[in-house]
Amino acid sequence: MDFDYVVLPAIIFVVGVLVIWLSVRRFRSLSTKSYRTWRKVVERIVLSVVVILVAVLAGSSAYNAIAVHGFWATNQPPGAFYSVNGHRMHIICTGSGSPTIVLEAGLGNDSMTWGGVQPVLSSTTRVCSYDRAGFGWSDALPAPRDADHIAAELHELLLEAKVTGPIVLMGHSIGGMYERDYATRYPADIVGIVFEDSSTPLQDENPVLKAASGKVPPRWAFELLAKSAMSIGVPRLMGMCSQSIKGFDARAAKLQAEDICHTNVSAMFDYLDGMNQSGQETVHTGPYGALPILIISEDPAQAVAASSTDAANVFYGMQEDLKKLSTRSRRIIAKGSTHYIHIDRAELIEKEVPLFIEQIRGTAPQPTNYGSTITE
Repeated sequence: MDFDYVVLPAIIFVVGVLVIWLSVRRFRSLSTKSYRTWRKVVERIVLSVVVILVAVLAGSSAYNAIAVHGFWATNQPPGAFYSVNGHRMHIICTGSGSPTIVLEAGLGNDSMTWGGVQPVLSSTTRVCSYDRAGFGWSDALPAPRDADHIAAELHELLLEAKVTGPIVLMGHSIGGMYERDYATRYPADIVGIVFEDSSTPLQDENPVLKAASGKVPPRWAFELLAKSAMSIGVPRLMGMCSQSIKGFDARAAKLQAEDICHTNVSAMFDYLDGMNQSGQETVHTGPYGALPILIISEDPAQAVAASSTDAANVFYGMQEDLKKLSTRSRRIIAKGSTHYIHIDRAELIEKEVPLFIEQIRGTAPQPTNYGSTITE
């Protein structure tokens, strides 16, 4: 049973009804008490506020649970399912041609995040996006959720789905570390890598980034707060479950929006907890010789706005260092884009990645600017 979106909302609703009943009972009994008038007035005001707040929380939680399960019960997932070591995993493959682009989503995301760019990329070649364990429609798996395990699971999934290569890996954010692990473990399959504002191994150990992040609450507190917010339906109250998304058609946008409102919080924290281990496993990966590598990074100005100048400079240097992974690497800074380049600047992804594929095929001229960094 889905604890976060069935059991917890039910508990919130039942507790809410009980609190409202006790509050109303107390409210009515005040008229029989010999308290001073000011105390009765204050207590009635407090009880009224409690009833209103609890009614909103309980009602929102119940509505969100009904909306979540109603939507997913009537909307079948695209793609196919395969058993990987006895667990169900979900993958969406579209288009045809070689090499196959395998899309690796960022932390907390799944195949739905690619709903805007995948159809366009599929006009050039075969493209497969998938759900890591615990996200989308793939079964959850216990910790550790580290790069070695994720690469092995993806490899088995691709074998089951008969995606045997050649492959171009394209990873967003933390997905960049997972694709490095994959390329190191299964190099025979790989003919190219695309890093989209990729995380780099052990970046969380950098003192500047540590200072910028400051002190964070313990996992149990952070996870409890996140689960409560999701179960109560805070994202739905904020309109996030029905938002239109740039570059997505209506169905893809609705799937992605509802997907955001059904996040597996525990799984997300498991992957976050595994980030350091993933860094240890990938810090010595590469270089990959003359393997074609395309690096697409967010606009440094957006990074400064989101964090600080010092942190943005560190991230800039880490993105530059990715060029050292190959003698045939180049970097593009996506002007005006935040971390989610495939949403903010989908047209850049849809132009540069197909060109990258054609260059790998030998049907387009090879770049003359290897080692460069340009802004588009």
